[in-house]
Amino acid sequence: MTATSSNSFDPHDLLAEARLGVLATIKSSGIPQLSPVTPFYDRAAGVIHVSMTEGRAKTVNLRRDPRAALEVTSADGWAWATAEGPVTLTGPGTDPHGPEVEALVDYYRRAAGEHPDWDEYRSVMVSDRRVLMTLTVERVYGEKLR
Repeated sequence: MTATSSNSFDPHDLLAEARLGVLATIKSSGIPQLSPVTPFYDRAAGVIHVSMTEGRAKTVNLRRDPRAALEVTSADGWAWATAEGPVTLTGPGTDPHGPEVEALVDYYRRAAGEHPDWDEYRSVMVSDRRVLMTLTVERVYGEKLR
């Protein structure tokens, strides 16, 4: 479902352009946990990817309650978009060439292009215990205020 303001603003466009966002997960107390993240929106697939670290609050929260929302804003702050949906987590991987790390390599390539040293990237993904979050976008809404 998509809700937009009455003008021609499409919040999907803002999600696709954004490189910084705030991810909301749910703490065990029911209160939102907000975390700054670097999202990548695959509009064609209807998913948002975020690389995160195993053991951090957002990862712990998502393992317990796999629902999230991501909000992004325009550079001038006058437009915003929010995506909501269920989440799956992939990783962390222990093999630099295993499927968990391959998912992170694919995410990086699509979000940022080629890495100057893939062996180093793969090694860091394992040592940092990186996890790939995939949010299936079920609802998008937003507004352009001016």
